[in-house]
Amino acid sequence: MLLLKFVGAMHTTSVSLLMRLKQPGAGDDWKRFVDLYTPLLFYWARRAGLQSPDDADLVQDVFALLVEKLPLFDYDSQKSFRGWMRTIVLNKWRDQRRKMAARGEHVQQDLALLADPAAEEEFWEQEHRSQLAARALELMKADFEDTTWKACWECVAVGRPVAEVAAELSISRNAVSVAKCRVLRHLRRELRGLTD
Repeated sequence: MLLLKFVGAMHTTSVSLLMRLKQPGAGDDWKRFVDLYTPLLFYWARRAGLQSPDDADLVQDVFALLVEKLPLFDYDSQKSFRGWMRTIVLNKWRDQRRKMAARGEHVQQDLALLADPAAEEEFWEQEHRSQLAARALELMKADFEDTTWKACWECVAVGRPVAEVAAELSISRNAVSVAKCRVLRHLRRELRGLTD
């Protein structure tokens, strides 16, 4: 997938966004975090077999818990932030199933979701990175001029040669290289610590 090319080199241990969430007045950072993670959480909820409005309830429950837990969260580079998030989703999903069963509602268990996490680790890793990168790219595209964005996209995601992209955009090869570096640096900064 093209988006994985953008994220491929992001095996960082810095947690700039997570650290900013611990600070008072981190409203913009919380908005960024919610914007990044909402599509992924909905994807995981639907993968668990939830339909609307149950999927929205699950996502809301997860974010409610994250508002409480993330300011206290201590990032450990030896552990997976994605795995921690997945555990929260699974626990909230199980809570939701129990509440439905207690109300006498029929509860369909999706056994695939409850399978051994190690067996699905590669899938979850790839899906997490892909969903997060897609959302981050969508959000940050507005941070760049169209030419800067297109120069990076065409070189990195599409794989076109720098000279070809420079000629098409009527800019120098150096400008293409600078654009590519600026966009990728911004993406790394946005996702640092979230793609562990």
